[in-house]
Amino acid sequence: MKTSWRNASLVASAAAVLALTTACGQDNGGQSAGAGTQNVGAQAAADGYSGGGAGYGADSKDEQGKQEAASAESAGSLTVAEDTKLGKIVTDSAGFTLYRFDKDTAEPPKSACDGDCAKAWPAVPAGGASAAAGVDKALLGEVTRADGTKQLTLDGWPMYRYAKDTKAGDTKGEGVGGTWYASAPDGKKASASELPGLSTRKDPELGEIVVDKNGMTVYRFMKDSAWPIKSACTGACAEKWPAVAPVEKNDTKGVAKKGLMGFTRPDGVKQMTVNCWPIYTFSGDKAAGDTNGQGVGGTWYAVSSDGKPVGAPK
Repeated sequence: MKTSWRNASLVASAAAVLALTTACGQDNGGQSAGAGTQNVGAQAAADGYSGGGAGYGADSKDEQGKQEAASAESAGSLTVAEDTKLGKIVTDSAGFTLYRFDKDTAEPPKSACDGDCAKAWPAVPAGGASAAAGVDKALLGEVTRADGTKQLTLDGWPMYRYAKDTKAGDTKGEGVGGTWYASAPDGKKASASELPGLSTRKDPELGEIVVDKNGMTVYRFMKDSAWPIKSACTGACAEKWPAVAPVEKNDTKGVAKKGLMGFTRPDGVKQMTVNCWPIYTFSGDKAAGDTNGQGVGGTWYAVSSDGKPVGAPK
């Protein structure tokens, strides 16, 4: 009887290993068909803002003049626009995106953006603003700024424009400094609305790629392995390419469930995998939709829904 029990146990263990091998061992790093290599050698950390980590600062006298002019313009009739990356966002009557700042507060409404910050992020005046279809007028309000002017609020959050948005539909302020986000019609962050832990989006150059809960592009490292699951990105590499934290399978959309799991790295960090390949974001991506990590060093590539590296050479 003991021998039979041991044999059965060995068979069960072998079956478990075989199942995991089947889930993780059939992808040898092949690329997603039809996708070309993009942004090879992209610059890692250039964010283009002279204000440093805060993500603001005037670049020239011309720009400062534009910023000051924008700060005096009424929002007019607020409109709900459909952005391909962010979903529904609030714009002014001219089609310019309105933003909110994480360092502000909504209860009570208060703006933390003054001085140089206010030059790059002009406050939207409360006067003359009204709600069009899709915006609840009950959510509109105002807050008195430090300089005594009245700023428009949406569900308590002070509203701003971004000086680097030069035409209607621009969303260049999205994700700047990790604190600025386009506003959804209910005053929440548009980038955070209804995005699961992992999902896919249609990139105009790369096709269907995986993004995290913040809409940031997810990447694979060609020096990693899927079986055994192993990350070769440690130390300074891990700072530049942060590991994506594990998410539940039911907190994903459009991503293949095969090999979708988390693992613990030797440094103790828990990391998510797609088709058993470790996944990362890139510190050089400053806003949702950026793909600055694509092709970097010939080893980093965006991830397709089945875990393959998009645009990697065959």
